[in-house]
Amino acid sequence: MNKNYTDYSIAMKEIADLSGISSLLQWDQEIYLPKQSGASRARQLSLISGLLHEKSTSNSISTLIDDLLQSSNLSELERKNLEISKRDIVRRSKLTKEHVESSALLTSQAYESWELARSENDFRLFAPNLEKLIQLKQKEADLIGYSEHPYDALIDEFEPGMLTSNLDRIFGQLLSGLNELLSRKPAKINDDFMYFNYPKNLQWDAGIEVLKIMGYDFTKGRQDISTHPFTITIAPDDVRITTRIDENNLYEMMWSCIHEGGHALYEQGISTGTFGTPHSEAASLSIHESQSRLWENHIGRGNSFWIYYFDHLKNRFPEQLKAVQTSTFLNAINQVKPSLIRTNADELTYHYHIIIRYELEKQLIEGSLKVSELKDKWNALYKDYLKIDVPDDVRGVLQDVHWSHGSFGYFPTYTLGSLYAAQFYHSAQQQITDLEQQISKGNMAPLLQWLRKNVHAKGRLFTSEELCKQISGERLNDSYFLEYAKKKFI
Repeated sequence: MNKNYTDYSIAMKEIADLSGISSLLQWDQEIYLPKQSGASRARQLSLISGLLHEKSTSNSISTLIDDLLQSSNLSELERKNLEISKRDIVRRSKLTKEHVESSALLTSQAYESWELARSENDFRLFAPNLEKLIQLKQKEADLIGYSEHPYDALIDEFEPGMLTSNLDRIFGQLLSGLNELLSRKPAKINDDFMYFNYPKNLQWDAGIEVLKIMGYDFTKGRQDISTHPFTITIAPDDVRITTRIDENNLYEMMWSCIHEGGHALYEQGISTGTFGTPHSEAASLSIHESQSRLWENHIGRGNSFWIYYFDHLKNRFPEQLKAVQTSTFLNAINQVKPSLIRTNADELTYHYHIIIRYELEKQLIEGSLKVSELKDKWNALYKDYLKIDVPDDVRGVLQDVHWSHGSFGYFPTYTLGSLYAAQFYHSAQQQITDLEQQISKGNMAPLLQWLRKNVHAKGRLFTSEELCKQISGERLNDSYFLEYAKKKFI
């Protein structure tokens, strides 16, 4: 290997390890941090973020990459890694160290205030920090630059190359298809049994069992409880997930585990031999969400998996589920009805939750919506799109953690990920002829191996659209999701 390329690889590993240290501090903040320790943690995260920015945009790494890109003695993999790293440096260099440090400090403080606001069920406790975050993100959009809308600069962090105008088109088309599907009045389904008392420890054990069936490697990860479920990568051999448990709502834990498990399987499947380079990173957030949504819905709400697992679940909860048949359970977990909580929403109305957040984010970033107006606007959109009244802040504007993290531009990737998931799963079914039969036996290995080969192993060498074309033969096409939905729900 070219000595200079070796130097590049070493430098990138150091940057990735520093990022892992930051992730570990963030994980601790959300899991174990004492209540009075938030200010110290915010300061620590700000310091590391500044060091990380300084190291990842240094003249030495930039010059090294530029020199290497002039070389003809590079493999295709090496050149792609370098080209992507160069693009990263160009974007990061548009932000100052001071801006990055301020952002890390503020997001840490915002998370603490979001937690407090949720505990008090009072959006006003979070609003001041949210307003500061939006101002910071507006400034960030100006520093990075954009072609059409300031929101473009923020989307690009999560979905490189995506534009607000493209999202408007994609979401507009999807809404048309969803409205047609939802115009048919769904059958009323009794799912009272899902709200019986399910002891926390027994739910926890069921979640661990499902994650093991999926293929999550607990020797290289762990699961904990958090306010909002998440997945975080500390290192290639340390990928952690969280869930949340409501003893009177079985929906909450089960599909949070499966969703985050899908994210974790992706991270555990990425190449470790090139750690630190783009080849050892996820393609994009929409591809990441394609993995979580594929496992959550196509498997976790699919007939085949529950043919296998429902008896296991009944053995854990014999009293709660004694009168429930597999078909009744499947009808319950796949019923379509408007709901307040995004993470518990059905596969169709889920996208209204995303579109609501997308519309709010655009308006906040362009300045046409003030934070003081956000709660009322949120409630109005839920009434408009889902025909439901929002009873309180915890089940309304405070339900998601993303804004406290400063993750403006993230929400659209959930819907994009769902569309990619349907397209990918269709390809998997075509290429693994006995896929559903294997799943009905509890054998997830064929699917996981297919995902490892076609998605995980590719890292960040291809854009979302390029990867989609490699897998399915065409670019993102929402007809796969709509056809899947028609077959399942009509």
